[in-house]
Amino acid sequence: MPHPRSTRRDQPTPLAQISRKLAGAVDALELGRSVPYVYDPLVYARVPHELYLDRWGQGQKRVLLVGMNPGPFGMAQTGVPFGDVPSVRDFLGIEGPVEHPEHEHPARPIEGFACPRREVSGSRLWGWVENRFRTPAAFFERFFVVNYCPLVFMEEGGRNLTPDKLPKKASGPLFAACDEALASQVELLRPDWVIGVGGFAERRAREALSGAVQNIGTILHPSPASPAANRGWAEQVEKQLRTLGLLVDY
Repeated sequence: MPHPRSTRRDQPTPLAQISRKLAGAVDALELGRSVPYVYDPLVYARVPHELYLDRWGQGQKRVLLVGMNPGPFGMAQTGVPFGDVPSVRDFLGIEGPVEHPEHEHPARPIEGFACPRREVSGSRLWGWVENRFRTPAAFFERFFVVNYCPLVFMEEGGRNLTPDKLPKKASGPLFAACDEALASQVELLRPDWVIGVGGFAERRAREALSGAVQNIGTILHPSPASPAANRGWAEQVEKQLRTLGLLVDY
């Protein structure tokens, strides 16, 4: 992948600086033949990604929600975590030019905000936010959403490969870079809680943030591959967050 390019003349915000440092670190890794296709939306979707960081990532947050990595029809297209196109454009108010990864799978093109496919995980998460909080500002006053790993991985045939399935020689250096970025985000945003969206993100948060954050928990991942998530994900997450004392009535 090409080295991250600056998309703006002004000084990047602290969150954007962390993002650019992470992009440089992961793009320098040699992941080997076991991962034939790797996309980094922190680079080719930098404009909408940093619009999201700049618009909604300012100030201290009570809760940091941490996802696994970009979905092929979500953040891979828009640069926003769980970034289902209509949710990002119409609810979050984020849109911008998206380029292409250097090595693009013919069956998994990057179409940016023209992508016609919905990202089910993203439509569930941001749909819940819209139904629960009504406005992005109400949600982001207390919450923020990031992904632990910024990269999309694909097998030779185009099938999505999640970070937990990577070989050890690839995942070790990758996770070290992602751990450092998450620790920097936590230091900047100073959340009371870090919540993994799914078990993988919770485990990585506990590893990366040992001693830095007292409260680490998890909520159900909204993936349609999860039978539990297909049985009323929003209602289950409401219950989980209420049990932790992280929801108030709006």
